[in-house]
Amino acid sequence: MIEFESVSKRYSDGYDALSRLEFFVGGGEMVFLTGHSGAGKSTLMKLILLMEHPSRGRLKVDGRWLDQLRDSQIPYYRRNIGVVFQNHQLLFDRSVFENVALPLQVAGYSQQDIGKRVRAALDKVGLLDKERSSPRTLSGGEQQRVGIARAVVNKPSLILADEPTGNLDPELSNDIMNLFRQFNDVGTTVMIATHDVELLKRMNKRVLGLVQGKLVHDGVLF
Repeated sequence: MIEFESVSKRYSDGYDALSRLEFFVGGGEMVFLTGHSGAGKSTLMKLILLMEHPSRGRLKVDGRWLDQLRDSQIPYYRRNIGVVFQNHQLLFDRSVFENVALPLQVAGYSQQDIGKRVRAALDKVGLLDKERSSPRTLSGGEQQRVGIARAVVNKPSLILADEPTGNLDPELSNDIMNLFRQFNDVGTTVMIATHDVELLKRMNKRVLGLVQGKLVHDGVLF
């Protein structure tokens, strides 16, 4: 599903965000990225999303080398990736339903299909009764679940989550992680960036540990 082949990323100011990363994530795997702020977690995800390009090396996602994609193919490529952000990035002038529907509207789905898919996604995250609500009226945990519903409404094969529990208490963090586990259980590949070591130990999944852009750990934490 995801293959990094000696990938490095150096910015124009000379800062090395990533250095010679080599790893493979199989389809249907759940893996965590960890490391202190500035370790390279967000940069790694941006490379997968083609928001950034490697300075050296190359990466393959879902069987395609990303350096071979034309600019016109990038929007279609991204539709198969669900993204969850720490700060939710919801539109407060739109309802919960409208927020979740956005990826489907961009992709050109019919109104009938949009209705079915949005309600199925909201039901999955336990917010079907909130579809007409404004995100402003929801708790932080509920807003994060709306963000997850928006990420999975397209039924992507890959979910990327960047610090999705960073602003939540431990109980809500567990609820959010259980949702990701459920999506992973039905075959979705999930990659989650977090610095919460206790959470990583509880999840008992593969961890890719980064220090100053270098991969220093690959395995389960004990």
